[in-house]
Amino acid sequence: MGVFSTESALLRVFNDIFVFTDSGDCAVLLLLDLTAAFDTVDHENLISRLEQWVGIGGIALKWFRSFLTDRTFCISLADSKSTSAPFLCGVPQGSILAPLLFSLYLLPLSSILRKHGISFHCYADDCQIYVPLKKKDKCSIEPLLKCLEDIKAWLAGNFLKLNEDKTEVMVFGGTTGTQPVDLGSLAQYTKPIITNLGVKMDPDLKLDTQIKAVVKSSFFHLRQLAKIKSVVPKTQFETVIHAFVTTRLDYCNSLYTGVSGFSLARLQSVQNAAAWLLTGTCKYEHISPILVSLHWLPIYFRIHFKILLFTFKSLNGLAPPYLSELLHTYKPTRSL
Repeated sequence: MGVFSTESALLRVFNDIFVFTDSGDCAVLLLLDLTAAFDTVDHENLISRLEQWVGIGGIALKWFRSFLTDRTFCISLADSKSTSAPFLCGVPQGSILAPLLFSLYLLPLSSILRKHGISFHCYADDCQIYVPLKKKDKCSIEPLLKCLEDIKAWLAGNFLKLNEDKTEVMVFGGTTGTQPVDLGSLAQYTKPIITNLGVKMDPDLKLDTQIKAVVKSSFFHLRQLAKIKSVVPKTQFETVIHAFVTTRLDYCNSLYTGVSGFSLARLQSVQNAAAWLLTGTCKYEHISPILVSLHWLPIYFRIHFKILLFTFKSLNGLAPPYLSELLHTYKPTRSL
């Protein structure tokens, strides 16, 4: 079974946007966020989804009903504790099943989007909706606006509500013809930079803002870690560096394919600083032997390794279907 992650979701969305813009069209990306989404899931509606949409029945369905019902909650502060109240809606926060159950709760939403011919990708309570804007079609935004109205109506009928303050819109590909893209009521949500599943996106998809944020955050943590280096053994200190710095460098780094050499150099400077800090070597020493001794792949190769890993999984049935369907093996034919 393939692993569904924020990175695989963003890879598909980035790919589709690049396809739209490379063909000469614009693309509009609409990010929807739901208010307290996990807390307002109606239990009876969820059971109905599991039974009618997923096909779960018998003992398995009874198990899910038992998991959801007869729960209570209370508020505890210091030595004070409120009385318990029944937990009539929502899925248990922090449980492994909660994101899966919420995704199943949203299943009917996909039929609304497909009815309007809108591309989408949902990751838990974050919905990414995007559509190409044909240069010759001045009304190509209308299907998206109508779809959004249907989505709001469906959400209202299922005890869910859009968080208008976190709704974000971005147009990729510049303008249609010589006139700016007319987004209608969506214009109020446009922003120069949007944050999609933790990645900052710009209209040109250069990811300069994202990389700047990663570099700034990583150097901040390196400065803090330098203060505790003397009291932490080297093996544990390396683990801490990976937890606070390497994870930031690697998060969604497959999206960095094709970014400028300057941006890659900035990311590499973070890894170099981490290696110098860990080994206690001078920053003027050549970094390559140090990285080799630590068995750390440089940034450029970490990005390409991630791409190769996704490619391997996609070709061998280990990746999500929405990635696997993008790749096809090439079978050359011999000419006589």
